[in-house]
Amino acid sequence: MKKIFIITGEHSGDIHAAKVAEHLFALNPNIIIEGIGGENLKSAGVKLFSDHKKMGVVGISPKIIIDHISLGKRVVDYITKEFKPDLVLHIDYGAFNLNVSKFLKRAGIKSYYYIPPQVWASRKWRINVIKKNIEEVLCIFPFEKELYESYGIKTHYCGHPLVSQLPPKADRDTFFEKYGLDKNKKLVAIFPGSRKFELAQLMNIFVKSANILKNKHSDIQFVISHAPNLSDSVFDKYLDNKDYKIIKGDNQALLSVADALILASGTVALEASLYETPMIIAYRGPWILYLIYLLVRCIKMVSLPNIIANKFIVPEIIQGKVNANNISYEIEKILYDNEYRNNYVNELSKIKELLSEKISSLEVAQELTNALN
Repeated sequence: MKKIFIITGEHSGDIHAAKVAEHLFALNPNIIIEGIGGENLKSAGVKLFSDHKKMGVVGISPKIIIDHISLGKRVVDYITKEFKPDLVLHIDYGAFNLNVSKFLKRAGIKSYYYIPPQVWASRKWRINVIKKNIEEVLCIFPFEKELYESYGIKTHYCGHPLVSQLPPKADRDTFFEKYGLDKNKKLVAIFPGSRKFELAQLMNIFVKSANILKNKHSDIQFVISHAPNLSDSVFDKYLDNKDYKIIKGDNQALLSVADALILASGTVALEASLYETPMIIAYRGPWILYLIYLLVRCIKMVSLPNIIANKFIVPEIIQGKVNANNISYEIEKILYDNEYRNNYVNELSKIKELLSEKISSLEVAQELTNALN
């Protein structure tokens, strides 16, 4: 009987892992799958060795480091001495997964990596760790395949999971009625991020940008997205202005019906591009971390749509340039310069074509099934 162990480190990885597991069970009815994950992986029928309580944490502290080392040692011991799977599937969560893969390699257990570390963006030296310890990379961006193969690493392009998993556009009228929005006004949606430090760095600036636009244009209304992983008390701490409508837990529908978006960088930008919703990216952090980022980065673009297209489509307002005037100026162009907007939407429409129509999780399951046989 074949056995697979899956290692994820946060909520998004848990979602992707669950879909892969469902396809694996369908393709291999007698397979045994265990892993580290969350409720999604558990609901898919996977026995959890551990959940994410000590993993999905941002930052570096002695406790976080100790927790990760302890969990890493326990999972390596379990995989190599007790469970002894035919292969291990690592999903995202680069630092932890790459370290674990080193010990699995020494024990003779094959590791496969789905949604590998973005070595093309920063810390390119990690590709040598991947080459040494990973049997096959299951990548989600088309340009990754060429990069990994140039280093002699076996690679399979699976397509991006968002292409098949993203819900269709919401009905604008229904959405506006649900949240009491004015159908005769343009909608600008603000996504200040899903982490505390992002709220601390960006929320105030984003609200100031909205205030500028609101005072100049009576035909604009605003909604601020409340990331579902943040408690109300945490979110409210960073939002002094109560004049704007808050929507929690309906992110993708909001992305799809908005006329323009003010975004912190992240996967949300790719979701927006697949909905062909024009956006601006504004991002900043503590200066010391930004300077470190400048040292380790490999490319000068930060948003996924731009990286995939290999050109600047989405305006990026980064670090010292992040201010309310710059943001409001770019949003005005999106809303009121029709030629600019039409060209922008046309460029966004090409992103999905570049990613292909593959069902990513099924591609992964089929590749792993082939490896088991």
